[in-house]
Amino acid sequence: MSEFHYNPHISVDCVIFGFDDEKINILLIKRKQEGENVYALPGDLVQKGEDLDVAAARVLFELTSLENLYLEQFKTFGSPERTSDPVDVEWIKSIREHPEARVITVAYNSLVKTEDFDYRPSSFAEEVLWHPIEKPQKLGFDHNEIANTGWAMLREKIKREPVIAFSLLPEKFTLRQLQTLYEAIVGQELDKRNFRKRMLRNRFLVPMNEKETGVSHKPAQYYRFDDLVYKEEFAKDQWFLF
Repeated sequence: MSEFHYNPHISVDCVIFGFDDEKINILLIKRKQEGENVYALPGDLVQKGEDLDVAAARVLFELTSLENLYLEQFKTFGSPERTSDPVDVEWIKSIREHPEARVITVAYNSLVKTEDFDYRPSSFAEEVLWHPIEKPQKLGFDHNEIANTGWAMLREKIKREPVIAFSLLPEKFTLRQLQTLYEAIVGQELDKRNFRKRMLRNRFLVPMNEKETGVSHKPAQYYRFDDLVYKEEFAKDQWFLF
């Protein structure tokens, strides 16, 4: 890594969450580090003169091959102790010209459908994987704090802007699929009767004259999300909370 091209004090980290029709996952990389199995968020230093948003997209692509995601900046992390773990220090010394430099990182997050993106490791990433957020995983640096903060802030945003959640569903979906998604987001089971009652009072959830086919259970009715009605409701401050 050339000192001429990179700012040794500023990095970006990408917190990418993915829904796989059943659960929420987080995108992790496994670092190339001999004798260690260290997982981390995709992140790296910013190039000199580089815009932060551009840096986040570049770093994510260089490490995972993911591109064309909407990345939103959500917080800066700058504790002097964030790079003090001996295992992290050893790795930094192997790839950085100034391993002693204090690094402040700017974090970005995104929520996607896992099936929409293909990934492969590159650069110092030995492996790329989707890891279920319900299963704790120790990460390098302060990445556990960054990931937890990113998820908490994204969940709050979904409460205010439910269109984010609907973007993870097919164009036509059942109430069962919708409930599975929301249970994955809130991290707990929801009462089926109450959930459906709350959802169906929203005008932007439109029933279709179509039901499931080829299923072993009673075919469920399909619904669609009406973006125009949602925008009208949103403008009136009438969106729902879960």
